Amino acid sequence: MHKIKSVIFGVRGLTLSPEESDFFREINPLGFIIFDRNVKDPEQLRQLTAALRTCVGRTDAPILVDQEGGRVQRLWPPYWPGLPFAQTYGDWYLETAKKGMNGVREHARTLSKILLDVGIDVDCWPCLDVAAPGVHDVMGKRLFGPDPVIVSLLAKEAVREMLSRGLMPVIKHLPGYGRAETDPHHYLPIVRSDITELERDFYPFRQIKQPVWGMTAHVLYEALDPTLPATLSEKVIRFIREEIGFSGFLISDDITMGALGGSVADKAAASIDAGCDAVLHCSGILSEMESVAKKIPSLSADARKRLQQGRALIK
Repeated sequence: MHKIKSVIFGVRGLTLSPEESDFFREINPLGFIIFDRNVKDPEQLRQLTAALRTCVGRTDAPILVDQEGGRVQRLWPPYWPGLPFAQTYGDWYLETAKKGMNGVREHARTLSKILLDVGIDVDCWPCLDVAAPGVHDVMGKRLFGPDPVIVSLLAKEAVREMLSRGLMPVIKHLPGYGRAETDPHHYLPIVRSDITELERDFYPFRQIKQPVWGMTAHVLYEALDPTLPATLSEKVIRFIREEIGFSGFLISDDITMGALGGSVADKAAASIDAGCDAVLHCSGILSEMESVAKKIPSLSADARKRLQQGRALIK
């Protein structure tokens, strides 16, 4: 068996094609991510996640999903509950703290139950981004709100509950998407706030002390690196590690998003060079995956250590 490649791949359909299975068996990616296109019903999804792990020969291969709430859900009714946006819990918290905390706790419990049941063990949630005036609608209701203290309290409860039930959270988007005024799926957001202003964005991330997973932001922060977005910036990733204090396993946001220029393979390699532990590649396009696999290394010793530290958190 080859060493584990520092990449998480998507797949195209409801089942693995022979070509995908052969490719994954040969390349041995760290794990996989599930999208709407991969989901029909619970039994089909269980078979797909089992097949993904079988093809790489690792029962502990992480399988991820973006199951947040609101429009960002991959598992939908009638088989799974339609959960609300995170902003709901921030609004409830403003009514009474207990209501907000109880709500986010039940949200995390539900996520853990439905995802683990179908073989998904990593969820790209919660968002710790602090909403600022003018934040793009693509983020908006996905965020708990504009108060960094409330965001951190709700996020900590979500993380605690998920870990206690065996689901790994991915806190995102380091070091903060809340000031992004353009959609990073298409364009690169540029944040011109100074470092003092940015401290409120960093605050919630500083409060998560466990080595859970984290995801970078495709955002250029002029105060941290005037030339490169966080995902591709060694300066910003060093800041995430040393100043914000994030000690967990760090993945890029989807490397195929329009915010980052250049070829997919070059972007993937650059994110690893900058300090990401693994690259997230979501399109499921085999030719892109082949090019990415040629350009990126196996997991580093530090990345493997952080992966193990995260696994040790699961109760």
